[in-house]
Amino acid sequence: MPLVTTKEMFEKAYNGGYAIGAFNVNNMEIVQGITEAAGELRAPLILQVSKGARNYANHTYLMKLVEAAIIETDLPICLHLDHGDSFELCKSCIDGGFTSVMIDASSKPFEENIAITKQVVEYAHDKGVVVEAELGTLAGVEDEVNVSAEDSSYTKPEEVQEFVDRTGCDSLAIAIGTSHGAYKFKPGTKPQLRFDVLEECMKKLPGFPIVLHGSSSVPQDFVAKVNKYGGDMPGAIGVPEEQLRKAAQLAVCKINIDSDLRLAMTASIREHMALHPGDFDPRQYLKPARQAIKDMVAHKIVDVLGCDGKA
Repeated sequence: MPLVTTKEMFEKAYNGGYAIGAFNVNNMEIVQGITEAAGELRAPLILQVSKGARNYANHTYLMKLVEAAIIETDLPICLHLDHGDSFELCKSCIDGGFTSVMIDASSKPFEENIAITKQVVEYAHDKGVVVEAELGTLAGVEDEVNVSAEDSSYTKPEEVQEFVDRTGCDSLAIAIGTSHGAYKFKPGTKPQLRFDVLEECMKKLPGFPIVLHGSSSVPQDFVAKVNKYGGDMPGAIGVPEEQLRKAAQLAVCKINIDSDLRLAMTASIREHMALHPGDFDPRQYLKPARQAIKDMVAHKIVDVLGCDGKA
């Protein structure tokens, strides 16, 4: 099975009241952990690559890892550029075999965001590639994305229809209270997504796929394990999973998950090295780390996204 776009995935997800997991990949073990879980659960899958991951792992290596995953799982897999920050980067990924790209010009003024997004859409659609855009800005830090709380803003529902109509984008990432990274909210606060904003966007864009970025839940057992073995993550709080499940039952067809994968992998490696300080074989600490990612992805697919058995 070749790489696919998200078009059919999102149509089924919207009508079925579930979301597709978009998991960030950086190396072989992460790809294996994600795709093994999805393969066993027969879940459709989006593997996404950030600009930083592409610089770290090399475009060609990542493409070959994803090709191997398709051979091993026979799943419908979309390869997506996460947070493309320029037309040139999006073009490079399109030309290099990606089936979906995100152009994130959300920090620009409305008209400039439209102009940049439309340029990417026109090039991508000519190549059979779909485009995700963003309206509204999420706070937080993740790879190339760094937005202060003061500079973040909720998506304005009154702008979404004009934006989609004028750009021709295929899906839209909106800001309803999620945040990039593990440090999403102040200790003692109770995170609450703005479902009123989501529902207003749904009214403006009936049947149109919505995307949530910054949607890791930051499980406290993994935070505790990282801290136990030498970490320092005070106040790391994520998005409640029951709120993400509710969003998936509405118009949210794609939920991005990155920090939870990093946390699961790091916690496993820290624990292994603390308990087995004499180990110097990477296979000994990366094998349980890969399993930790697999377990995390399986949990997300079944309990949060609801897309198990939908491949």
